[in-house]
Amino acid sequence: MAWLRATGLLGVVFGALTLKEGGAVLFGDGAARAAAGDYVPFVLWFNFLAGFCYVASGVGLLLRRRWGVRLALAIAVGSALVFAALGIHILVGGAFETRTVMAMTLRTTVWAAIFFFASRQLPRATGSSPGRDPAR
Repeated sequence: MAWLRATGLLGVVFGALTLKEGGAVLFGDGAARAAAGDYVPFVLWFNFLAGFCYVASGVGLLLRRRWGVRLALAIAVGSALVFAALGIHILVGGAFETRTVMAMTLRTTVWAAIFFFASRQLPRATGSSPGRDPAR
């Protein structure tokens, strides 16, 4: 159960930081945009909007709800798809920052790990048996 709490807290904190940083670039002054360098708008928007999902998934995991695990999977898959789109953007010569590639690697890995650990911990945390999901 400690792992489930840890993954839930990680999701909430990761989401809050994502919203803060992404929001500063999207809605802040020109200094934040300038500091971001050659950011890729579709990646920035995806990550910012996903930040709300990060928080929601983290809360779901803290409440030991299966939907928190399913949302973590959706985040991991969505991040991987956006990461692939970023790769295509780079391959066709689009401007980008190396830190964006690193950040997408981190995001995709973190959410795949959160899903992996949470999907294994939630059934034990809720006492559910196979075929029955009381924590929908």
